[in-house]
Amino acid sequence: MTKRVFVLGLVAALGAGDVAAAGKGARFEWTTKSAEAKQGLLELQQRIESFQFGPANIERAQKIVAADPAFAMGVYYLSAVTPPPANETHLAKAVELAPQASDGERRFIEAMKIARANQGASVQDAIPLLEKLGADYPGERLVQVILGQVYQGQSQPEKARAAFERAREIGPESARVRAFLANDDLLKGNYAKARAAFLDVEKSLSKGSAPFAVRYGLAFSYLYEGQVDPAIESLKTYLAEYKDSGAAQGFPEVFIWNSIARINLENGRLDAAMKAYEKGYESVPGSSLPDDQKQLWFGRLQHGRCRALAKLGKHEEARSEAQKIKKMIDDGGEPAKQYVPAWHYLAGYLKLEAGDYMAAIEELKQADANDPFQQLLLARAYEKSGAKEEARKTYAKVVDSRQNGIERALAYPEAKKKLAS
Repeated sequence: MTKRVFVLGLVAALGAGDVAAAGKGARFEWTTKSAEAKQGLLELQQRIESFQFGPANIERAQKIVAADPAFAMGVYYLSAVTPPPANETHLAKAVELAPQASDGERRFIEAMKIARANQGASVQDAIPLLEKLGADYPGERLVQVILGQVYQGQSQPEKARAAFERAREIGPESARVRAFLANDDLLKGNYAKARAAFLDVEKSLSKGSAPFAVRYGLAFSYLYEGQVDPAIESLKTYLAEYKDSGAAQGFPEVFIWNSIARINLENGRLDAAMKAYEKGYESVPGSSLPDDQKQLWFGRLQHGRCRALAKLGKHEEARSEAQKIKKMIDDGGEPAKQYVPAWHYLAGYLKLEAGDYMAAIEELKQADANDPFQQLLLARAYEKSGAKEEARKTYAKVVDSRQNGIERALAYPEAKKKLAS
């Protein structure tokens, strides 16, 4: 998931403080006297809950702030629906206004500032603050949905389901919460049930929606069952929806194309994979992304190209291209150190494809230990090298992973099959 999609997800919850039918327990008090601002915020939240994004949301958020420039939560939502880098200015303003807001609003904004920071541990650091907020405001649906999404992103599915169930209990039910609950069914291996739930959510969506959780959830349900074509079709449907919704004006559709490319690549459709990587990157140079993010997506294009070359047996060319990525990281200084595990992933991938299994193991042991697909590669390398017990342990780690995403959907079926053999 991209940072931009993650941020949109973190605000996609109805504020229970404005819902009369909410369950028992304390709720937030909106610190604004403007009826227009309150109504505008409720409508914006409802749009996000039904997967409606794009310029219309920015306009609504701007109207909320115009109605009451001192409304901290209104300014916060403007920061959440505005593309980078302008979103950071609005977030800073929301944080500045927060001390004058109600206790619940202030603490929520402070927690979300931490959750949205760029440091790797930032989301984990926000969890205790959100948990305390949920305990103090048990009737606030917003907090439960945010907690559910954070737990899900941190591979804590049991806690995530409990939070989403609590949000549904508080009410009202929403397409987004139903989709997140269906994701839990995916982790439990209930693929047909999850797919039925996603399709049911789809029926309730308004025209102009861009349902990330629905389309990716459907794609995962097919990948878990080895059905490549319908998985790709689901993402292509989302690609059209994403562009039609206007969301691509804020963040380019490159991440969807990259997902399509990965599915093709790992299923031997190498020409289609490379075309998808290149098509996706075409949306980046002219976008509003900051230069460092544009460079990141260029690096991902190069990463995909190297893996495709390796699959084609063009090992020397793949190694040569990979060195360009290594140089980007080396020249990037301290900020680029976060990408060192990704370099080891690529180096290990190339070594594995070239048949140098011991070297692949050494590289992949330094890759992301929490990424199910990278662990699958390590298990393959162990198996090829004759280290059967290490391979089995690593395949088991893939199967036991609770990080539901494209990495697990691509890795899980093979790992499960290996353990059963």
